[in-house]
Amino acid sequence: MARPPKLDLPLREGVAASALACPPGPWPTVLDFLAERLPLVARDDWAARLQRGDVLDDTGAPLTPDAPYRAQRRLYYWRWLAAEPEVPGQARVLHLDEHLLVADKPHFLPVTPTGRYVQQTLLTRLRRETGLADLSPVHRLDRETAGLTLFSVQPATRDAYQRLFRDRDVEKVYEAIAPWRDEVAARLPLSYDSRLEEHPVDFMQMRTVAGEPNARTRIALIERLAADRARYELRPHSGVKHQLRAQLCALGLPIEGDRIYPVLQPVEDEVDFSRPLQLLAREIAFTDPISGQSRRFVTSLELAGSIAPG
Repeated sequence: MARPPKLDLPLREGVAASALACPPGPWPTVLDFLAERLPLVARDDWAARLQRGDVLDDTGAPLTPDAPYRAQRRLYYWRWLAAEPEVPGQARVLHLDEHLLVADKPHFLPVTPTGRYVQQTLLTRLRRETGLADLSPVHRLDRETAGLTLFSVQPATRDAYQRLFRDRDVEKVYEAIAPWRDEVAARLPLSYDSRLEEHPVDFMQMRTVAGEPNARTRIALIERLAADRARYELRPHSGVKHQLRAQLCALGLPIEGDRIYPVLQPVEDEVDFSRPLQLLAREIAFTDPISGQSRRFVTSLELAGSIAPG
């Protein structure tokens, strides 16, 4: 039997409904299925959500805690956390048209819901502000990185913008504050090529290995800030995970505030928002795939160049 078409449900507090397919299985009730399939949410929490009518079937009808499990359908629910770290800073919309939204992301704010963040994400904040339920990121920035982020407004043209990044038809410019080293400064500007792969033990890190380069960045000096610090311009020509952070670290210039390079720091129970990673997505330029117009966007944010290394 074919499943009914996916429901178009409204946002709740900026969060879109998540759909969960129901395979054949032994679960007596929907509650039993949810508690086993999504165990990061406690069974009592699922029961409370069902009691509130926050879990729907594929007709849009709310389900009760004792609702029998039925395979070959979808369930719908909205991600919600009882408590989230309050991330400072504002998500500022710089551009909005019928196809594209460009926003500035503050440091520490994830782009999309993940782990212990749902409301405190750029996507949720923008959906709440604009009411655009179909808003979806075209590319991602690390949670620790600030600056320009692009979002697709409608599904019909989403792939055209995503293809720009897949095909590397986007010019990206970053800024970073990192140590000053005479031996590196004497070589600037330079094009730095390396091969980066995920670390076999510290999965959060990328490491430099021998082999054909898969990461290239143009590095230039913007200004020397003090005897031991400087501001650098970074122009990546590829999009490997943690490329800028790993390559600068390999040059002996780990970015200030980096908790992953050169040494992976333990996860903090409480995030220290006073020491952000000094990395900023400053500019982005491309030919719009829909209008053919040349576009260039520049962030309204700045790095705190006065922060002293710790």
